[in-house]
Amino acid sequence: MSDSLQRAKRLSQSRLSPIWIVPLLAALIGAWMVWDTLSSRGPLVTLDMENAEGIEAGKTLIKTRNVEVGHVESVRLSDDLSHTVVTARMSSDAGRMLNSDTRFWVVKPRIGREGISGLGTVLSGAYIQLAPGKSDKYQDHFEVLDQPPVAPPDAPGLRINLVSQVGNSLSAGDPVTYQGYTVGRVESTDFDPEKREMRHRLFIQAPYDSLVTDTTRFWSASGIDVQLNSEGVSVNLDSFETLISGGVTFGVPEDVTQGSPAKQNATYTLYNSEESAREGTYDQYVEYVLLVDDTVRGLSRGAPVEYRGVRVGTVVSVPWHFTAPQPDGLNQFAIPVLIRIEPQRLESGEDINEKIDDQEVRQRFEKMFKDLGLRATLKAGNLLTGALFVDLNFSDDAPAYKPMTFDGKPVFPTVSGGFAQIEQKVSNLLDKLNDLKVEPILSSLDKTMQTSQKTLEQVQQIAESVNAIVSDPATQQLPGSVNDTLEELQNTLNGFSSGSSGYRQLNDTLKQLEQLMRDLQPVARTLSEKPNALIFDREVQADPTPRAAP
Repeated sequence: MSDSLQRAKRLSQSRLSPIWIVPLLAALIGAWMVWDTLSSRGPLVTLDMENAEGIEAGKTLIKTRNVEVGHVESVRLSDDLSHTVVTARMSSDAGRMLNSDTRFWVVKPRIGREGISGLGTVLSGAYIQLAPGKSDKYQDHFEVLDQPPVAPPDAPGLRINLVSQVGNSLSAGDPVTYQGYTVGRVESTDFDPEKREMRHRLFIQAPYDSLVTDTTRFWSASGIDVQLNSEGVSVNLDSFETLISGGVTFGVPEDVTQGSPAKQNATYTLYNSEESAREGTYDQYVEYVLLVDDTVRGLSRGAPVEYRGVRVGTVVSVPWHFTAPQPDGLNQFAIPVLIRIEPQRLESGEDINEKIDDQEVRQRFEKMFKDLGLRATLKAGNLLTGALFVDLNFSDDAPAYKPMTFDGKPVFPTVSGGFAQIEQKVSNLLDKLNDLKVEPILSSLDKTMQTSQKTLEQVQQIAESVNAIVSDPATQQLPGSVNDTLEELQNTLNGFSSGSSGYRQLNDTLKQLEQLMRDLQPVARTLSEKPNALIFDREVQADPTPRAAP
């Protein structure tokens, strides 16, 4: 009996008590919940920010297209205290949006060139915007942008790079214009300290990306550009937006082919102005040095080199290597000026990109120097500013050409400019005046002055005599006497008027005298023919008998 009881007791102890089912079930449910929570959690990302303005742990959300895809879990400073590190938990399906092209930025109220944005966050608070990328490379560490991107990575358009010297003040968001119309934006700007140049990233939206070709030139648009040079005053006005903040504009220079469509991430040079962009087209040239004996005041870098009004080159440096040894045979120390002859300026269309033969160009100029007298002269291009330019022309009286070099570059022969010629003529005139015999002229002039003095004294005496006559009371009464005489003469003439008796008597007397003269005419004729007719009678003559000629 005792054995059976012991076996039953052992059997009962080996069976599991139902009470253990409850904790076991709870453990299984807890494990499932942990697995479900861990499996539903999204990836953890790290965001680096300049500062955490408006960001709160546990409250700030991460959105894309206004849909919540994550939230900020913690905010802390970096180990070197240089920036803020934000840790955010993404949703489970957000992992496919995290790649090397993904961009993050903070959405908050902003006032920019395009107006006010982010007003909706005034009440709800700032949030972090996510712009998914299309790269296949996964990434969970990002830098938050200071400004919203100009366009998403998958936006249709063209992205290119610009390289410029320091001084072009561009910033992210500045407009890219074409003939005054905005067609894109500046995405980013960086400075390369090693090469000392600025690098800009531009996005040109479709369909305007077709305007950019491999022959396109880019230049800064400052809104208003005023230039005062040897060619006069020029004013260029761009859009109002570029007037306030600046920007970039582009185009294809004249006489240049449109070229082929630009490729993604192509690199171009950013010029300071449209004029410098146009000048950048002429990248083939031949360099010469002018040894100028005249003053170069008013001649500056970029001044034109012209041949009879047609621009054929550009002044590069004034002066150029001033301390270099002067060539032998110069009469005085000349100022070296470096110029470029640019044959491309005389070409057009596709010919402008053809390779030029430097040696052929130099030989052609050498022949014109020697045989035709081609010389360079400084001339005034603008009387208002005093700016000079280099004029190339043929001179008949130019001195013989002698080839020479200056610091390894050929010398372009020169002649004196207009001001120097005027100065030379004035100097020659002064020399001629100095050679004149002035003493005889001065002696003769002295005698002439003495004679003139005597004449003036006589004239003075005559004037005094006339003054005495005029001052005499009798002379002063003379006008009155003359006036009385004239009145009496007038009265006498009035007595012989046509209606007076004197006039009638005079008229009758004249008629009688006329009758008497007619009566005396036969007597006078007779006395003329026969003076003794008063003493002897007059003979009667027979009438003449006509006869024929023998």
